[in-house]
Amino acid sequence: MTGDRSRTSYQVSAAGLARRTLGALQGAGSTAMVAEHVERSPDPGAALAAVRIVGADAFAPALLAGAALHARDAEAVALSFTALPAAGGVPAPPDGPEAAWLMAWRDWATVTLLTALTGRDTDGVTAEPPAAPAAGGGADWASWSVRMGQLCTLALPGLDGPVHEAARRAPLALARGATRATLRRDYPTAARIARWLAWLHAEGVGLPLDPAPLVEHIALMAAGDRTALDTAIARRTLTGRPAHEPSDRTGT
Repeated sequence: MTGDRSRTSYQVSAAGLARRTLGALQGAGSTAMVAEHVERSPDPGAALAAVRIVGADAFAPALLAGAALHARDAEAVALSFTALPAAGGVPAPPDGPEAAWLMAWRDWATVTLLTALTGRDTDGVTAEPPAAPAAGGGADWASWSVRMGQLCTLALPGLDGPVHEAARRAPLALARGATRATLRRDYPTAARIARWLAWLHAEGVGLPLDPAPLVEHIALMAAGDRTALDTAIARRTLTGRPAHEPSDRTGT
């Protein structure tokens, strides 16, 4: 029961941080949203876990809307790794647990962008690159595309690696996965996979479908803070990125 309550607290807190991030992406809300989420939380431990769950998406306002990354937000993200250290040496499934491997990749994305956006040493915060993912697509495109959706926080500018190479190799599998999830009315999964389609489009990779109307349909039909953030990030990715460098985006 304690574990169930903890997971619920983390999920509720993560939804709240996703809502704050969405507001910042849309030009509303606080300029120190991550720090205030932690400082004002009745459960700071759950709030720090929420920072890790939202992960690199907390940087979406800086990466996609040109907002400055507040120094207090950078400190709050770093604190989440001090309080909850990232696991190292996580093997890829099926040799290791999928949940730990997914979290390791999401942590890698968060730390990589934290370093890039601050332009300085992040006080020893590290996350080892996890084991490389399996090749994209193939006969198992349905489950592979769902797994890629679970890694959608990597579909942001400033990141590149084996997961991104897997996406580049299998745009058809991702298009099929997003379409399948949409037809099944599984809009959270559809939104996550659609983020990869938007990222591929921004990278100039040819796609078997136009991701823009797909994203708009998902946004119209979906509900929930997390899915709203995913569709907003996909929209921003499709419409373009700020031209200035990450090191110019740190505010105080």
